[in-house]
Amino acid sequence: MNSIYILGAVVIVAYILQIILGLQQLKNFNKTYSELRKKGRVAIGRRAGKIKSGTIVMFAVDANGMVLDARKMQGVTVLAQFKPMPDYVGQDIHYFDTYNPLVRKENKLLQIAIEDARELYLRVEAGNYKEVPKSAPLLDVTSQWQLLKTRFKLQFNHK
Repeated sequence: MNSIYILGAVVIVAYILQIILGLQQLKNFNKTYSELRKKGRVAIGRRAGKIKSGTIVMFAVDANGMVLDARKMQGVTVLAQFKPMPDYVGQDIHYFDTYNPLVRKENKLLQIAIEDARELYLRVEAGNYKEVPKSAPLLDVTSQWQLLKTRFKLQFNHK
């Protein structure tokens, strides 16, 4: 019986530690964003990681699209911190695509995040960016109902 209490205590301590470190990472994100925002507009790109590492890039950009400062955060754990990307300073964000030699030398996850930042920047610059709020799937009853109906249809059509 004591081992169950010990295991429960370890799980609770790990959960609390996860929350504390997650808040520290969020604080680091906000601090880095504020620093970059003081320099100019900020283009943020991300590549969410489920099993592989998650990646976030931020570029401080002037009115012409020239990068004033660049930072990246990449890692699997909440211990990941932002690191500078000095090679991108002075470059034009409009050309951060798969053909750019700077982007090509990065790992695949970082390439995706950089291209996401570029795409978001271009959409905002063109004036056709709309932020679409994501609904929580468990709270969206209509989509859950549609999904359930589709599953039943598919299940009965295969038999």
